[in-house]
Amino acid sequence: MANVCVFCASSTTIEQRWLDLAEETGRVLAERGHVLVSGGGCVGMMGAVGDGARAGGGQTLGIIPQCLMDLEVADLSSDELVVTDDMSSRKNLMIDRSDAFITLPGGLGTLDELFEVWTTATLGVHRKPIVLLDPDGFYDGLMSWLGGLVDDKFVRPAAMEMILTARSVPEAVDIVERALAAGPAGAGTASPADG
Repeated sequence: MANVCVFCASSTTIEQRWLDLAEETGRVLAERGHVLVSGGGCVGMMGAVGDGARAGGGQTLGIIPQCLMDLEVADLSSDELVVTDDMSSRKNLMIDRSDAFITLPGGLGTLDELFEVWTTATLGVHRKPIVLLDPDGFYDGLMSWLGGLVDDKFVRPAAMEMILTARSVPEAVDIVERALAAGPAGAGTASPADG
């Protein structure tokens, strides 16, 4: 059993298919015996992933900053809800409390979280697997652009190898489980100088 952090959108205006993807992610994690770590919100995909995990019989840990608690968007159904002082503290605690990360489609907040865990991994702060769950090429443009940064020597190839891509929820969870079973070497090969 692992604590798996899921990054995803909290928007309430996105298409139903994204909410369904988040719900499935939470449910499959729960069915496989993992604890869901989320940003602690009850709206959008963030709410759906928590609902899915609980529907699958799983445990949920929500980590939310006080400013979002004040907006009354907290997932009060979380088995554990931790309130932090600010967004930076939230991200740090999410990294500390998680064994692996799955990033679903999302906007600026999701990208911020993805790049935080990715950058800290390249610096050797952690050796935890990072998976992009990208069923229909949502992140293809971003990854292509980042690949160009490798060509221009702004990003090291080893840093790109740290991101593992899955096209389905079961595949994403399979990747997480294989990487965790392999130990730190399975979570990427970049050294602290990479990135």
